[in-house]
Amino acid sequence: MAINKNHEFEDLDAIKCAIVEKNVSAERMVFLKNLLSYNKYEVVIVESPAPKVETPEEAILPTTYTIGVTDLTFNAINAIFGRLLHTQDGHIVTLFYWQQKEIVSDDTVPYFDHQ
Repeated sequence: MAINKNHEFEDLDAIKCAIVEKNVSAERMVFLKNLLSYNKYEVVIVESPAPKVETPEEAILPTTYTIGVTDLTFNAINAIFGRLLHTQDGHIVTLFYWQQKEIVSDDTVPYFDHQ
């Protein structure tokens, strides 16, 4: 059972996982998979269940994914603000890099000073 909303667990492909994010796009899924794999986490990805739709026009929805890691102690908030994740070019992952608002992680500027 989750301690709070930021630390959820689920069985993904019959593997107990800490949930990183749910309902992400294919591009976001690739970004997180590469980042977490580089940081030596075993990543498990499954398609998210399709939402229930009211009309047939809404039935054409893009495929989304649920991403988890097998390390049950993983928490994305703690990993980002605890400066535990690194990019492939050696920088520490910042909140803006995690959110894909920056292409390069600038770990010299504190997140509260970021514009």
